[in-house]
Amino acid sequence: MPALPDVFAALGEPTRFAIVERLLREGALSAGELQRTSAISAPAVSRHLRVLHDAGLVERRVEKQRRIYSARPAAVEGVAAWAMSHRDFWQASLARLERALTEEMSRR
Repeated sequence: MPALPDVFAALGEPTRFAIVERLLREGALSAGELQRTSAISAPAVSRHLRVLHDAGLVERRVEKQRRIYSARPAAVEGVAAWAMSHRDFWQASLARLERALTEEMSRR
């Protein structure tokens, strides 16, 4: 499983986040297909794909001259599992905040 700090760092950049979302939605695509529908250059897309690959978010396979990329669901599931493991903390924190705000408003 990829290291979560690397995954979050890779997904923290909007273009890379969009690439992963697109791969999850549409399935495997070539680097050229990803570049054709974006406003960035082919070298920039390649750099983003390299970061995503190094972080374990995408897989790459070679078909003749093309590089085909696909999202790694296990890596994305790792992010979801981490978020869910912290859900109770955030829900309790938000509930405390709501109580404090309600008490403050009732004093006015």
